[in-house]
Amino acid sequence: MLVASVLQTSTGFGFSLMATPFLLLLFEPKEAVQINLLLSLVISVALITKIKKDIDKGILKRFVVGSAVGLPIGITVFLTADISMLKLGIGIIILLLTVLLILKLLMDQTKARDYAVGGLSGILTTSIGMPGPPLLLYFSGTDTQKEKLRGTTLAFYLFIYSMSLLVQILFAGTTDTIWISSGYALPLVFLGLFLGQILFKRINQQLFRIFTYVILLFTGVYMLLEGLSSIAASH
Repeated sequence: MLVASVLQTSTGFGFSLMATPFLLLLFEPKEAVQINLLLSLVISVALITKIKKDIDKGILKRFVVGSAVGLPIGITVFLTADISMLKLGIGIIILLLTVLLILKLLMDQTKARDYAVGGLSGILTTSIGMPGPPLLLYFSGTDTQKEKLRGTTLAFYLFIYSMSLLVQILFAGTTDTIWISSGYALPLVFLGLFLGQILFKRINQQLFRIFTYVILLFTGVYMLLEGLSSIAASH
């Protein structure tokens, strides 16, 4: 939890990626997803005043509109689809796109792409609790400055995590374990917020980009292995 919150605070990404694999060792999938959503929401609320000046409000609005379409699709996937196959497919796509980014494939930022990325993020949030990969791939591909990337992403998380948590509770239910366990984790999250702010000031743009690629590669490999192991276990 501590490492995950440091990563999220310093880069705008990574809490779900670091926390979810370990949460799944201790909790049922529904509980792991909701604890992840709750604690990520706390980080976004705590940082919102510090990142206000870095937010690109136009992109943020389009992400929000796009995600509103993606959220109901995501919860439908969570309740009905084979999550193992979904993770496997997403893992492969993330790895392929990350390799293209490392090879310097860049794209232009457009309004249509903003809406599409918001939609994908919405689907991934309510289905597997990970909104970050589409945003991270998109911002890396458009070569966005680290301040704008972190600010816009964390502001978007404030909306997406609130809505996802609400959708999860309404359609999948919740438990005392989720709220009590999240409460136990809060001191570590707040310590991570403090350390992450210090780290952010010391990272230059080049190092930030390397961090981004490492997070993406780790996400892709994790989801690939997670999907494969779940499929193997079911057979």
